[in-house]
Amino acid sequence: MSDFRFALTDEEKTYLKDLVVQSISVGLKLSEGPTEPPEPPTETLRESLGAFVTLKLGGELRGCIGNVQGTEELYQTIWNMARHAAFKDPRFPPLHKNEFDAVEYEISILSPLETCPDTKLVEVGRHGLIMSRGAQSGLLLPQVPVEWNWDRETFLAQTCVKAGLPRDAWKDPETTILWFEAVVF
Repeated sequence: MSDFRFALTDEEKTYLKDLVVQSISVGLKLSEGPTEPPEPPTETLRESLGAFVTLKLGGELRGCIGNVQGTEELYQTIWNMARHAAFKDPRFPPLHKNEFDAVEYEISILSPLETCPDTKLVEVGRHGLIMSRGAQSGLLLPQVPVEWNWDRETFLAQTCVKAGLPRDAWKDPETTILWFEAVVF
């Protein structure tokens, strides 16, 4: 895998985190902020990269939505994914106003996807995975196996489970395995 050299300054990270809060706040009608994100402070935030916004409440997942590949400028993706994670994750009811102050936010910016050449090269904490076969597909971000204390094989198996595939589908040559890296903050 080519090294993912994408990096953000503290100013850029702060801008993106503030963007998440502002987007959700406007969605909850807690503020009369703009309905579009403010212009980004740097050109880096205009790059087209995949990104996810994860919401947690009391350390538990409360919403996570993203795009694996960039379809618009990064700052616009973060603005939209924040709102989707808060209100459109089908696993959870929409975020409620009384949860807003307690929500923790995490942003993951993804490298371009590549085919994983050998599952022995998958590193827990470094790589995220997408398993797919036919119409079934599942994605786990690099931080997930670390949070669950999984080894490499458990990570591979759990990505299959997320895709609705058998746990050992990663061993099947008919299964496509893509990997990526992420900047997480």
